[in-house]
Formats: sequence, structure tokens, C-alpha cells
Amino acid sequence: MDIFKALSDPTRRQLLDSLRDRDGQTLTDLEAGLGMTRFGVMKHLRVLEEAGLVVTKRAGRFKYHYLNAAPIQEVADRWIAPYAKPLARFALDLKTTLENRQKMADKPDFVLQTYIRTTPAALWDALVNPELTQQYYYGGKVQTDLKVGSRFFYTGPQNEVMLDGELIEVTPEKRLVSTFMPPWAENPQPTRVVFEIEQMGDVCKLTITHHDYEKANAGVETGWPIITAGLKSLLETGRSLDIPIM
Repeated sequence: MDIFKALSDPTRRQLLDSLRDRDGQTLTDLEAGLGMTRFGVMKHLRVLEEAGLVVTKRAGRFKYHYLNAAPIQEVADRWIAPYAKPLARFALDLKTTLENRQKMADKPDFVLQTYIRTTPAALWDALVNPELTQQYYYGGKVQTDLKVGSRFFYTGPQNEVMLDGELIEVTPEKRLVSTFMPPWAENPQPTRVVFEIEQMGDVCKLTITHHDYEKANAGVETGWPIITAGLKSLLETGRSLDIPIM
């Protein structure tokens, strides 16, 4: 219900629109043009953060705000998808290719958070077990020996490479970092993906950070919400999602 409360206010919708158009903004960036005090903007951002619609990352002395598509994805999958799946997929494409963005060192380009009722061990297993990734990662089976410097990739039904990469950091049940190289994309460059797991009572917070994602040229802004929704459904219900891919 926090999501509906957050979306009910026009100022908060304006803040989300601003992040949709240019992600990774500071508080100063967001308050420009709103016609209210800095404190007022902070209050609205707090509501959006509590609803999970905005997540923040610090880089040095700056705090950046990101639109988090996962909660809206889950709402749409629950209430919209059964009636109009193709339309829902279009409506959930909240983060389009961003142009003329301001780049700063170590500032991540795409951040997604979701909360899953599971354990760190089960969530970790779902990230590195090929029989499980096949059920939510576009049918891809992850291939890895979980050793830093080794290959980290996904294979399809004919053993073709769907996504290639290399392991950079491995901390079981907490953090997994790899490069991301999509063979299907046109003129892709290798980028970096970070999975972070944090236990919070009987749920786990999963944060996916994709650095320099535009260089991959691979539809990241649409793909990660779909993958995350499928992962959440698999762990909480034992069933994968039947989501049409547009």
C-alpha cells in the first residue's frame, strides 16, 4: 500500500518523472524547479524511499537518487498482467535509453532493489545454480566455478552463449561482481554488474547495480526488472513467471 500512497501525490510523481528522464540525481538537482523548500523535497523523497520506488547510492560526498522499477513491476505483474500482458510489458518499461547524461567517476548507472522472503543461502543458490537461473533468467543456465578471474556466463537450450563475463569478486551469500558482455548486442562493451544480498529479518534485500550499463547496449533497463520479478516469484512461490517478452 506504500506504493499507492507514494504515487498519489503529484509532486512525488514529478520526482519520479525527473528520475525517469535522468537517473542518478542529487537532492540539489531534484529540487530545482519544484518551487518548494529543500526540506519539503526531502520529505517527499523519504516517502518514495520507504515505498522502494527510489534508492540511493553515495559516491564521495554526493548522494545520488535512482528510480527503482521493481516495486511497480510487481504491482503490474499482480494486477495488470493477467488481463493485458503485452500492454503491461510496455507500461513497465519505465527506464528508457538515457541521453546526454552527466557522468561522474564511480557513479552507477542503474540500481534496482527488491525484498524477497527467503534466506541469504537460498538467494545465493538461485544466483549461481544453473537449474534455478534457467527458470527466471530468460531460460539461461549460469556457468561458473565461483573463482575470481574465471569465466561467468549463461548458456541457452543449444548450449549457445547467451551472456558472457568474468568473475571479479565473490563473497558467498553477500556479494557477487562480474563483467557483463552480451553477444547479441550491436557493438557492446563490457560493463560491470554487482549483486548484493542483505538479510533483514525474515526477508533479504537484493540490490543489483549495473555500472555504465548504456555501453552494453543490451536493454538493461527492461531486462533486470523482468529477471528480478521472476527470481522473487521463484523463491517465494516455487513458480517462475510467464511474462511475455516484447
